[in-house]
Amino acid sequence: MSNKTIKLQYTKQNILRGAIIYSAGDTIAALLLNEFSIYRLLGMILVGATIYAFEIPNYFAWIDRKTSNINGLKKTLAKTGLAIAYFNPLWIFRHLAFIKLFSGNYEQINSNLLLIAFWSFLANIPISFIANYIIQNKIKLNWRFMASAIFSALMAIYYALSETIFQ
Repeated sequence: MSNKTIKLQYTKQNILRGAIIYSAGDTIAALLLNEFSIYRLLGMILVGATIYAFEIPNYFAWIDRKTSNINGLKKTLAKTGLAIAYFNPLWIFRHLAFIKLFSGNYEQINSNLLLIAFWSFLANIPISFIANYIIQNKIKLNWRFMASAIFSALMAIYYALSETIFQ
């Protein structure tokens, strides 16, 4: 066991970025589906500013630490794979569940939503691989959360529409 201490990141900058970017992506999706709700918007602002602004930058820092002793293609693939593993069907399910929760549709949080998240994840792997490769290997750590949040905001539109696509 190492004596290294882990410095967790939760900055004002990431809080603001998470609040704005995640809620913007979801709001676009909500408007496209004619499902806009001020409660949903406020809920996604809250989730983006708290849960996502805390866990994603810290996970990305962990990826850097975890892959620090690897080089070349193996490192590139490890970083990309670990990022994809994070945004897995359970993450998508949680995101969709937040949408249902903040929209007042609690009864729609069920196994069908998990199935939608699973198919959404599988269908998205090629795009996710490319985006996460760029985010993890071409963008500096302090900008990764913002890059990931922008990609996730675009994906939030896809995830919201995936209920229609994969139902």
